[in-house]
This record gives sequence, C-alpha cells and structure tokens, in this order.
Amino acid sequence: MPNKLYIDLEKCRQCRKCTAQCSYYYHPYNDGILYLREIAEFAVTCRHCEEAPCIRSCPTEALEREGGIVRRHNIRCVSCKSCTLACPFGTLLPELVPYAVSRCDACLGRLGENESPVCLAGCPEEAIAYGAFEADPKAYRFAVGEHLIVHSMPWKKEDYK
Repeated sequence: MPNKLYIDLEKCRQCRKCTAQCSYYYHPYNDGILYLREIAEFAVTCRHCEEAPCIRSCPTEALEREGGIVRRHNIRCVSCKSCTLACPFGTLLPELVPYAVSRCDACLGRLGENESPVCLAGCPEEAIAYGAFEADPKAYRFAVGEHLIVHSMPWKKEDYK
C-alpha cells in the first residue's frame, strides 16, 4: 500500500497561521499545505448547497460544481473573497482562497526510503502525517484524491419533519 499524506482538519484548524513548510521547488510562496487544506475543506467540510450562494456570488465564475463537489478554478479566481462572504455556513474560509496558489505534489518521487515530507516537521499541531493510511468513514477519514486522506467531522443534513 503506497504512503499518503494525512491531514487532521480538526487539529489543523487550531492554528492561527500555518507554519508548515514545503520542499516543492515550484512554489512561489512555499505553502503547498494551504492548497491541501483548500481541497480538503471543499471536499469534506463544504455543505455543497443546492443553491450554492458561493457559486452565484463569484464574479469570474471561478467556482463550479464538479461531481457534486464545489471546486475553485485557480486560473479564473481573483481572490475577491465574495464566495467566502456568500457562504451561509462560514465553511469557506477567506485564508483558503488565495490569489497565488502553490500546489502540493505529495512529494511523489522525491522522497527516499524512510523519508517523510518536510511539512510534517513544521506543523506544531501534528495535524499532518505520512504513511499507509486508508479511508474509513466510520472513523471520519475520507479519501480526497489518490494521495490524501482527511480526518474531519462531517456535517450531515438531517431531515426535519
């Protein structure tokens, strides 16, 4: 089983400012963890509203629903933060919608045996791990893509009668 990055969003949200560094050399601002947090929050925390006020509020049409999940197209986004203001639940955090984006490559092909990504050492909350993690919805661990497992308490829509 290949190693994957694991982010515990419950712990990650405790930080005021992320200090985890990244070794990916194409980063303009060395913050690939911010990208991981963004896709994790959109996939797991976002309530995927039927009406989606965030999508309607975007002046550049940077937000779209793809496969039931809201995604941000970074090339169109001007980081005006209209979507964060329009979100009725506050799940779209302003700090997760930057103008310049640094992608994470999950250190694929760049780690030697028994090496871990640099971001693990820089996380004071120990919210990032690297290893043979698997998705387990009963333990609130969800796969977000092929190389990321996210732990977060999901919101569930309840039917009220």
